[in-house]
Amino acid sequence: MAATRRPTLADVAREVGVSAKTVSRVLNEDGPSSAQTRERVLAAVAKLGFQPNLMARNIRVGGPDTTVGLVVPDLGNPFFGTVAGSIEDVVRSRGLTLLMGSSAEDPERERVLTQTFLARRVSMLMVVPAFGADHSYLKASRAAGLPILFLDRPGVGLSADCVVSSNRTGVQEGVSHLIAHGHQRIGFIGDLPPKLYTRRERLAGYRSALAAADLPYDRTLVTGAHGQETAAAATTALLRLPDPPTALFAANNIVALGVVAQLARSARKDVALVAFDDLPLAEVLEPALTVVAQDPAAIGEAAARTALARLDGDRSRARTLTVPTHLVVRGSSGQPRATAG
Repeated sequence: MAATRRPTLADVAREVGVSAKTVSRVLNEDGPSSAQTRERVLAAVAKLGFQPNLMARNIRVGGPDTTVGLVVPDLGNPFFGTVAGSIEDVVRSRGLTLLMGSSAEDPERERVLTQTFLARRVSMLMVVPAFGADHSYLKASRAAGLPILFLDRPGVGLSADCVVSSNRTGVQEGVSHLIAHGHQRIGFIGDLPPKLYTRRERLAGYRSALAAADLPYDRTLVTGAHGQETAAAATTALLRLPDPPTALFAANNIVALGVVAQLARSARKDVALVAFDDLPLAEVLEPALTVVAQDPAAIGEAAARTALARLDGDRSRARTLTVPTHLVVRGSSGQPRATAG
């Protein structure tokens, strides 16, 4: 069975009995046409299911598209899903449509995606930078007035608006909570690579909490993971140390999933755990998971409103907005196990 051909502008014109130029004039509202002609054209559009090629039109007339480009590292991460949903809620009120793509933390893939969005003349571009990416190639677009905004992490090589969480103070609060519960050896399982912005900021918060409590920083208690399996392996390695930690801090939601799974498999209920970023069903785990919760919806909203302000003509200097985190205390940050005296 032959595939059904998509209706064209010429098909609409033939249905109505007018020229393609007349149909274009009606759809684009860029010239005179009678009410009767307009009604007949719109009826034919509905009957045939014709969809105008907005990208082609905008390239032809030199205007922006009615879309917003968003690049994230991982479409499957619920954090970025919530950020995207919040952005979409805000921009939809302005008649804009959100387009998304995943960089998979690959700088080259990120660049291809952003250039694809630029080619279709998006109204705004938002990027969660992949580690190692250089964004200086976007300077010309920003200078031409395109609102460009970075999320979760600052960009590199380009001064642009950025919306981030309070990573450092959030982790400091979470680790201080563990210290207040009597834990003095606290393992830190961060993201990889070690020089990733969020990893660096969260590790700095961990070290600040230790310093504030006059506890030494022990490098053997600090490790990294990328994904649930490596987080589980890192958990096992830390707990097999000659002097293992009594508590763990998981520095992102994906790492936390791996840590929770490994603690459950090994039946280690004596190890306290706090995670950065909340997890689905965290409150029904046994014990319920204490977290430093980010606010991805607020991050998305702040990003969208900042970019819309730029679209409306705000030409002030680029700024970084920091969205606060908050500690959600549940049951996983209890007392440390007893040590031999």
